[in-house]
Amino acid sequence: MRIIKITLGIAVLAMITLTMYSFTKSLETGNTDTKSIRTSTLYKTVEVDGVDIFYREAGSKNKPTIVLLHGYPTSSHMFRNLIVDLADDYHILAPDYPGYGRSEQPLLSEFDYTFDNMATIIESFLATQEVKKFSIYLMDYGAPVGFRIASKYPNRIESLIIQNGNAYNEGIREFWDPLKTYWNDPSIKNGKALEGFHKIEGLKWQYTHGVREINKISPDNWEIDLQHLTRKENNEIQLAMFYDYRTNIPLYPKWQKYLRDYQPPTLIVWGKNDHIFPAEGAYPYKRDLKNIEFHLLDTGHFALEEKGDEIASYMLKFLKKNGIK
Repeated sequence: MRIIKITLGIAVLAMITLTMYSFTKSLETGNTDTKSIRTSTLYKTVEVDGVDIFYREAGSKNKPTIVLLHGYPTSSHMFRNLIVDLADDYHILAPDYPGYGRSEQPLLSEFDYTFDNMATIIESFLATQEVKKFSIYLMDYGAPVGFRIASKYPNRIESLIIQNGNAYNEGIREFWDPLKTYWNDPSIKNGKALEGFHKIEGLKWQYTHGVREINKISPDNWEIDLQHLTRKENNEIQLAMFYDYRTNIPLYPKWQKYLRDYQPPTLIVWGKNDHIFPAEGAYPYKRDLKNIEFHLLDTGHFALEEKGDEIASYMLKFLKKNGIK
């Protein structure tokens, strides 16, 4: 009996020793599960100019801030994975615009759904967060919102990350023909022709067109978008934003001048198969910027869905190379 106890004791001691050795070697070689120690995303709401704005936040406020500005027809949900990839090194803020995601949706009679007003809301949101300097991720609608802010406060911008965010006439191609028709005549008939973009099949098309592997694109994307798009009056809100997009085109020269005059370090990570904002809109940035890193990715409009890891890697290297760390 005593021999059995001694034998069992030796076995247990050997197992403990082996476990401790394996744990130590794992730390030495960096083979720990990094996801388990990554910074958590927080989900918050703050009142901004009388509107409740939902936002995602992660990372230490003592680190450089990156503001993630989402596109149509989605919300900060599009950044859910990127936030996790960046939060150990940066302070991340990703707000939802009014009428999108989990932010409040004021009535059309009480709120101007325009890009000017969206930029004002985001500017006020940053004031509530006491953010003075920051980098901006500009995607789709995020580009006209962000460029309004960047050109107004150029000295506050540390860098730009542009993903399928247009600022040049070259990027407005045949996709925009029905919208141009609506700009010229915002009739009920011309508006009806656009409503399919925020119906289920139109949403699915935006997420899947031009991707390499459709099975990698989660259906949760368009199902979650539908939750805000089907709210009462939201169809009219989307048409109001479609109509107001016409105000962005005349501002392109102003934004291009901002790029030339202030030369913000800029990373282009562009889904080259995007039919909405095709690669023709990416190349002109090279004309105006000297410190530019340029990547065309073999995917579609929502490039983060298929190339998220690649984009995060490019961002981390780009930011550190430019001393934003």
